[in-house]
Amino acid sequence: MSENEAFETHLQELRRGTIVLACLQLLRDAGYGYGLLEDLERHGFATDANTLYPLLRRLEKQGHLTSEWNTDEARPRKFYRTSAAGIRLAETLTGEWRALTASITSLTDPSED
Repeated sequence: MSENEAFETHLQELRRGTIVLACLQLLRDAGYGYGLLEDLERHGFATDANTLYPLLRRLEKQGHLTSEWNTDEARPRKFYRTSAAGIRLAETLTGEWRALTASITSLTDPSED
């Protein structure tokens, strides 16, 4: 494995958990898969459909998202929304993320010593 491939693997692992939190935050307002992919990209969370759709199904199964079909347009779309349990999870994960960020900063910022 080249150095670049190793870096990409580590970067993917680092981003994987952040996608869950980003989805829970973005879906406080209902959204559908493709629109969510665009929103994630716009906010700097590059992912693909093969990662996102299984994640949405898993979060729904766990009770962190709800969904409903919108058939008003020519092409039906499944819209997802963060549930009350998902909002609680997002708030908890955000707190943990802030604590981890502070810890990493204390390890890398010489002014923190």
